[in-house]
Amino acid sequence: MNLPLVLGLLVAAYLIGSIPTALWVGRAFFGLDIREHGSGNSGATNTFRVLGKKPGSFVMAVDVLKGWAATSLASLMLGQGAILPQQLLYFQLACGVLAVVGHIYPIWAGFRGGKGVATVLGMMLAIAPATVGVCILVFLAVLLLSRYVSLSSMTAGLTFALLQLLPGFRPDNPLLLWFGFVLAALLIYTHRANIGRLRAGTESRVPMPWDKK
Repeated sequence: MNLPLVLGLLVAAYLIGSIPTALWVGRAFFGLDIREHGSGNSGATNTFRVLGKKPGSFVMAVDVLKGWAATSLASLMLGQGAILPQQLLYFQLACGVLAVVGHIYPIWAGFRGGKGVATVLGMMLAIAPATVGVCILVFLAVLLLSRYVSLSSMTAGLTFALLQLLPGFRPDNPLLLWFGFVLAALLIYTHRANIGRLRAGTESRVPMPWDKK
């Protein structure tokens, strides 16, 4: 193992995840700190609520790309001979998790970030694209029906975990199966405030592209 290269790329994964997309967009184009408005999160959902559809779509796309790019650093490790093929999944998960941690606790923004849902999506796209493709369809279906991003995210996360129990989606490495259930549990935990608002009927809905202003 090329330890210096591996450690350097692990740090890079965290730094990529730390890019505070919503914060920078809010400050550069609207002159505000997104964390002082709406839900207080520096993420795509709050950007949709506070700044609108176009900024929200941009932030979501970049945050997904952050997770995908950081996780893909493991393939660079493999290509450089820094890790063995059988270690690839472990380092994909390590890079992806560091990117998510970076999104939640960004060094570039005083360690105040978002919930990491879009970055998790990018991470899992790099690891299990077919399974994630189904989860995206589930997310969109729930979002269209409910307009609750929180509910859609939790449902998609649970779908990812359960899909891997089916023969057509079962991963070769059982670690990914267990990780899927841990991920679903973490999504539910980080959305516990949203669950309370959903039960109370006070959770904010997101606008759809065809909605009139």
